[in-house]
Amino acid sequence: MSPVTLLPFIVLIGAMFLMTRSAKKKQQQAADMRNQLQPGSGIRTIGGMYATVKEVNDDTVLLDAGPGVELLFAKNAIGAVLTDDEYNRIVHGIEHDLKSDSDVVPDDASSLTDSADADEPADEAAAASDDKSVDLGKKDTPEAAEEKTAEAEADEEPHKTDGESDAKK
Repeated sequence: MSPVTLLPFIVLIGAMFLMTRSAKKKQQQAADMRNQLQPGSGIRTIGGMYATVKEVNDDTVLLDAGPGVELLFAKNAIGAVLTDDEYNRIVHGIEHDLKSDSDVVPDDASSLTDSADADEPADEAAAASDDKSVDLGKKDTPEAAEEKTAEAEADEEPHKTDGESDAKK
């Protein structure tokens, strides 16, 4: 056999090797994460439940899911160990300020754009722009008004039928 005919098989075997190696790495990382569990850590289970680790055993973990609620889970059911900030943000709604207040994005874009007159305050510029009327090119002409009234009258007239519908029998 020539090397050209063996090339597709070699490439296929190489791809399979790389895929299994990647999967083994992920499994090893997950096992390391589960072995490093400590009481007090915030976790998320594979089912999406958030809880705090209360006790760690060989194959099980005792979780505190709320006041008076203790649950026993298999270690394999732990999906992720969360940082304290992330756990508090998700479970308790507590935001941790990582940036200073000077980097806050405004609610509207008015402060991001330059006004036409830099001396004029932003409120006066907004009021002046509200006073101008915008022409959208839709003006009611007498002919258009007559057409609208004729259509309205035609819709108001009852349609007479002889009791038979137009549907095929």
